[in-house]
Amino acid sequence: MNPYIQILIGSFLVSLAHALIPSHWLPLATIGKTEKWTQNETLKITAITGFSHTLSTVIIGIIVGLVGYKLSESYHLITHFFAPAVLVSLGLIYLSLEYRHKFIKHSHKHHHIDIDHIIDEKKSKRAIVLTLMVAMFFSPCLEIEVYYLTAGRLGWTGIAIVSIVYFFVTVFFMMLFVYLAGKGISKLKWEFLEHHDKLISGLILIIVGLLAYFIEY
Repeated sequence: MNPYIQILIGSFLVSLAHALIPSHWLPLATIGKTEKWTQNETLKITAITGFSHTLSTVIIGIIVGLVGYKLSESYHLITHFFAPAVLVSLGLIYLSLEYRHKFIKHSHKHHHIDIDHIIDEKKSKRAIVLTLMVAMFFSPCLEIEVYYLTAGRLGWTGIAIVSIVYFFVTVFFMMLFVYLAGKGISKLKWEFLEHHDKLISGLILIIVGLLAYFIEY
């Protein structure tokens, strides 16, 4: 398979897994409902916070990708094995956490956004949006950062593919899920995604890691 197509598919899978996690969009839908924002307002704010989230990830990713590119010039074996191994290892860690949580009675929910803090303080809309942007900006996606190392082996083209795919997939699906939640389609049991996000992320990371191993250039 063409290495650029492989990078495109891998980027899409990691980005999709990232966007599926309810902690990225469910708090936005909750805040929008609590603050009585219109659907258009909520979607607009989702796009803004999604952009903030992807911006920090892409900035770090470009740096990581350039490191991968430089390493690939002299240390092909390192970049060929290291990045896929890290992705697979992360996937296995996620799976182990999923397995572990089955035996933990109490529920722990992770959110990029502290909903209670934002709502309790009764901030203005401007302050809420700024808080959301800051919270999301300082929560870059670790999984896609590792994938940038693999993409870096293909130079600027590979880095650009990951950046563009990650940006549009993440923002689009964040807005889509916020829209569906706003329409009352939250009855579709988002709890499954929230309680099994590690399982989903782990499986996709392993698949992408194996895919990255077979990328040649």
